[in-house]
Amino acid sequence: MLTSKLDLAQASAQQWDVIVVGGGITGAGILRQAVALGLKTVLLEQGDFASGTSSRSSKLVHGGLRYLSSGQIGLTASAVKERQLLLRDAPGLVEKLGFSFPVFQGQKPGLAVMRIGLGLYDVLAGQWQARKLSWDELHAYAPLLTTRDLQGVLYFDDARTDDARLVLRLIQEACAGGSDTNVAALNYCAVHELLREHGAGNGDGPGRVTGVLCQQADQAEYELHGKVVINASGAWGQKLGGDSAPRLRPLRGSHLLFKSSRVPLPTALSFLHPQDRRPVFAFEWEGAALLGTTDLDHADDLNREPRISEQEVDYLLAATARVWPALKLGREDVIASYAGVRPVVDGGAAKPSDESRESALWQEPGLVSVTGGKLTTFRLTAAKALDMAMRQVDGPKASRPGMGKRVFDTPSSCTQPQECDDKSWLRLQGRYGSALEAVLGCAQAGDFSRVANTPCLWLELRYAASAEAVQHLDDLLLRRTRLGLVLPNACRAEMARIREVCQAALGWDDRRWGNEEGAWYRRWQECYSLPKSTSPV
Repeated sequence: MLTSKLDLAQASAQQWDVIVVGGGITGAGILRQAVALGLKTVLLEQGDFASGTSSRSSKLVHGGLRYLSSGQIGLTASAVKERQLLLRDAPGLVEKLGFSFPVFQGQKPGLAVMRIGLGLYDVLAGQWQARKLSWDELHAYAPLLTTRDLQGVLYFDDARTDDARLVLRLIQEACAGGSDTNVAALNYCAVHELLREHGAGNGDGPGRVTGVLCQQADQAEYELHGKVVINASGAWGQKLGGDSAPRLRPLRGSHLLFKSSRVPLPTALSFLHPQDRRPVFAFEWEGAALLGTTDLDHADDLNREPRISEQEVDYLLAATARVWPALKLGREDVIASYAGVRPVVDGGAAKPSDESRESALWQEPGLVSVTGGKLTTFRLTAAKALDMAMRQVDGPKASRPGMGKRVFDTPSSCTQPQECDDKSWLRLQGRYGSALEAVLGCAQAGDFSRVANTPCLWLELRYAASAEAVQHLDDLLLRRTRLGLVLPNACRAEMARIREVCQAALGWDDRRWGNEEGAWYRRWQECYSLPKSTSPV
């Protein structure tokens, strides 16, 4: 369960080993590793778990093929190894995804160079999957692809995931792995300032960080004290990171979603955009066709939810016109959009896409800050941050265990219900792991049926409402499930049934539900549809 064993008042009465600020993929990874090491750890997230960058990624668990061209071989090697571990340990949550990569006349790099690059990609992963498709295979793998100026199509393997559920499983396993008093994870708990030793500000620099002052919703402020604070707040990292923080360059990546019936994708498609030669991709995800991504400097206030711009919509639709001219995709075909801000360290690159995706760490007494990094390598980033924090506590020569051989615990040994098909059963195992027995325990008649044309089960909504710390309707529709992205028109057609399944479990009266539903529709229209001047009716 994600409902924390301690509330904020109870957590303030504890002395913690580690206080983690930030409930995205890095913070969740740190929490799980810290609890596995027996450390008393609390995680504080100012919004909902994974509500920042970690639910707005491109949904890919990949090595970063394009990083090879810029010489970031170490980053790619680490990423493909972590990808393989996630495929092994989280089936049903992290899934192998085949990619078709068309090469057109005049394209650079050309077919021969791309084949060499894909070969190296496979070598780093310890496999040999990449190959050139025959013309007969092309019709099965990429049937809609234009053949105009097409030299050939290469095939390689990567992986996809539900990024928000990846975060939630880490938090769930951390909470399940600790006792009632040595672990807590609190969402909607904002950290207002760092606490420091008495005597700071006497000309010798700030005192050692000893904890945080935080507040959950509109409740009272509380002080939490710990041996070390780890600031894993991503794009918001400079707020607590102090003067030693590196300069961040927030970059926005935006995506469009279409009905899968409109854009059928037997395999994923990756190709170079005709305007700037950046890699663009499209693949089936949660019952919809996902197209992305852009890579632009994000100048907006980080406290405002990011949204796609008209220019980005045009850019992504122009990509579809190059590879699928016969589809004639337009704004009227878009069912939703989303944008995320990547916390990239500013290396002074001329183009956003040339900036390194390596993580960055910095520290002062009592505080370690971490930002950057890739979704795929979250475990390595978390381990570096936790190791730096523990060296502050135990000394530089202290011996500490490693990360462990498995990324996740083995799912609970449960009997597959007769009404649950094999594909849905694998999905439940991947998303809920050791909590699977509790998920099945709340099932009611009809809960193993799918919601509309998505792979999401009604059971997932029921369990989330009862046990996954849902505070607002968008928590349920954007992160516990992804229905708000893959169902058209903000889920209006399914909202009555969603209410029937979830309202009582959430404990909301009719007035509260009405307020939440209205707020959800407004938020979706502002941030998850197209820009207002071009929004489809």
